[in-house]
Amino acid sequence: MGSEPITVSIRREVDPDRIAEATVWVQTGVNLANRYPGFLGSGWVRAGEDSDVWHMLYRFADESSLEAWERSPERTWWLEMGKGFVRAERARRRTGIEGWFDDPATGSVPAVTDDTGSTPVALPPAPPRWKQAVSIWLGFFPVNLAFALLMAFVPGWEAVPLALRVLITTLVLTPIMTYWVLPWVTRMLRGWLVPAA
Repeated sequence: MGSEPITVSIRREVDPDRIAEATVWVQTGVNLANRYPGFLGSGWVRAGEDSDVWHMLYRFADESSLEAWERSPERTWWLEMGKGFVRAERARRRTGIEGWFDDPATGSVPAVTDDTGSTPVALPPAPPRWKQAVSIWLGFFPVNLAFALLMAFVPGWEAVPLALRVLITTLVLTPIMTYWVLPWVTRMLRGWLVPAA
């Protein structure tokens, strides 16, 4: 089994007459998954106010914790509850950091249709890992440099043990990178990361 975090991105079409039920159903699934070891979070959005297309995303620490959830009786029961109003479903798994390179507008894999707007077609693959690495570096280098320059003016910072300085630096910069810098960088580099066919 792999040890990398794994993200599952799902596109579901829901009966538009049963949106209220679907909303409760989705939240129930999130609450159930949240009790499982290795659950790292989830999110879901509708494609638009009047849309019956929902994008759902959840992440587990590794393949084995994901499989434990996917084979669980709670998930089986939950999926059974949704059969009355979920019309179609399509799922995709991604490991590592590829989820950062998904559509920034939804935080999930985008829905892709043919020219008629109705028939789903293959989703674009994640960018090559070398492009992902370059993108991360382009965000990380200036943020890390700015933090280092800022901390150089803090009295006594150089006297703090190296391991503690690194700990503080990563605790401060990781959320900044995850929530602001990487989404911005991937948005700016979208055309290079995933060139138009």
